[in-house]
Amino acid sequence: MHTVAATTPRPEAPRSGEPSSAGDGRPRLLDRMRGALRARHCSPRTEQTHCHWVQRFVRFHDLRHPAEMAEPEINAFLTHLAVKEKVAASTQNQALSALLFLYRHVLGREVGDLGEVIRARKSRRLPVVMTRDEVKAVLANLSGDKWLMASLMCGAGLRLMECLRLRVQDIDFSRNEILVRDGKGAKDRITMLPTSLKAPLQEHLRHVKATHERDLADGWGRVIMPEALDRKYPHAPKDWRWQWVFLQENRWKNEKTVEEGRHHVHESIIQKAVNGAVIKAGLAKRATCHTFRHSFATQLLESGYDIRTFQELLGHKDVKTTMIYTHVLNRGGKGVKSPVDDL
Repeated sequence: MHTVAATTPRPEAPRSGEPSSAGDGRPRLLDRMRGALRARHCSPRTEQTHCHWVQRFVRFHDLRHPAEMAEPEINAFLTHLAVKEKVAASTQNQALSALLFLYRHVLGREVGDLGEVIRARKSRRLPVVMTRDEVKAVLANLSGDKWLMASLMCGAGLRLMECLRLRVQDIDFSRNEILVRDGKGAKDRITMLPTSLKAPLQEHLRHVKATHERDLADGWGRVIMPEALDRKYPHAPKDWRWQWVFLQENRWKNEKTVEEGRHHVHESIIQKAVNGAVIKAGLAKRATCHTFRHSFATQLLESGYDIRTFQELLGHKDVKTTMIYTHVLNRGGKGVKSPVDDL
């Protein structure tokens, strides 16, 4: 196996921590990294985290270019994360994945034996879940589209970004289904549309359609399309079917082209709203948007549904991931009655 020993002179790196090209007109290293990630259809979040760890790696080694570093430097960085920064095992693995991608797919070199890397201790964390009464209390402190988004996350087991990226055609009211496109792991799946949310969601979409028609009348109304579909279907960006279910309140404006449009609601808006609702509800646990998804899984399990069924609804690749919810059922200490209750 080839190593990543340096064979080229050291390029000059800028102070920002983003390694530049070697001065031969090639793009900066991170631009090449982004290009390689996008060519492999990696998600924007993966692109963001991979570039973040490459920058951290470069800064840790005093802005040396990765092309002149090898296994010892990777080892030192990963060990530092575990020993000094005390990161979780998953965080250390994330950093390693980013560096392996950098060397293999950007620099074109295989990474050899990393030696004695001190691994972060893998902890077993149970997910935070809310009871049905706690969910009701939080939802009671939300209103409008924020209530609807939180209700969908709780009632359909959607992740936050899966909820925000829903398009009109992903909702099937006749079959009571929601099609989640390009979810975690670039996988599509079908989950349920709660019957109680059909009428509020239809009313919400009537307002969204009215907004879309006003945007079209103003000469705009185009939406960002996935992949290259806007080139394949030039009129699709204005089609009602492709519009976001949860639109931004105001149109964005491209200062260069003067074009205007709407993106989906930013995740920070619903995150802040849910955080405020949790505080108002007086919950003593740290509940977030993702807690709705945990609660969805636990409550299905409590209701007696087969674990394989809601593995599919949640989109888990491995049933072991779904099994974690068996440890947080609302039955006290594994359903065992305490001896003190018989005193």
